[in-house]
Amino acid sequence: MPQPFRSLVILTGAGISAESGLGTFRDKDGLWTRYSLEDVATPEGFVRDPVLVHDFYNARRRNLIDAAPNAAHAALAELERHWDGDFLLVTQNVDDLHERAGSQKLLHMHGELLKMRCENCGQVTSWTGDAAPDSICPVCRVQGYMRPHVVWFGEMPFYMEMIFTALQRCDLFLSVGTSGTVYPAAGFVSEVRQAGRAHTVELNLDPSDGHSLFAEHLHGPATEVVPRYVTRLLQADTPLV
Repeated sequence: MPQPFRSLVILTGAGISAESGLGTFRDKDGLWTRYSLEDVATPEGFVRDPVLVHDFYNARRRNLIDAAPNAAHAALAELERHWDGDFLLVTQNVDDLHERAGSQKLLHMHGELLKMRCENCGQVTSWTGDAAPDSICPVCRVQGYMRPHVVWFGEMPFYMEMIFTALQRCDLFLSVGTSGTVYPAAGFVSEVRQAGRAHTVELNLDPSDGHSLFAEHLHGPATEVVPRYVTRLLQADTPLV
């Protein structure tokens, strides 16, 4: 059947990976209730206590390696495989569960947990084990300059020009599992609305802070609402508005 939309942008946040056992950040039991973001998610915190920061990301890396994609990740990968038009998945998540589910047209705007970056030579390297302040860069062989390849508070997210170009031309925007509190991602729905051509849909456990900006809402666990919406979208031969 023909698809009612031709250009799709999907934004995903921590809520899509929560059912895979990866902690969210801003829920009542989220990571920021147990850690200070100033200590483990800022450049200043890394300078002040690199051991603490590396320990934080080492633990998250081990947790990620033991995790598996869930039905929501799989549904978005299926949607990509069957989508005839432009498709872009933008994730705020630093996990690799989208890739493991089969997603390919994907941008990690906040970086990737299974990579490290050398602040001496600038090279980004795959990294699945623990890291420490004295870790050696496998490229330049200099010790003491490796940091997690993640975007910390106060740093510019990656791929912003590509993302905003896609947002301005899309006619369907899905926001999945995101709180709507962290910018610039929280402003994507406003960017789409200003362009004036896209249908906007929120798929989230609960209404996000920006839920009123969306034309359509489906609330519930990601493993339920995302596959349901993907099935509905792929089977549609009339607009879903």
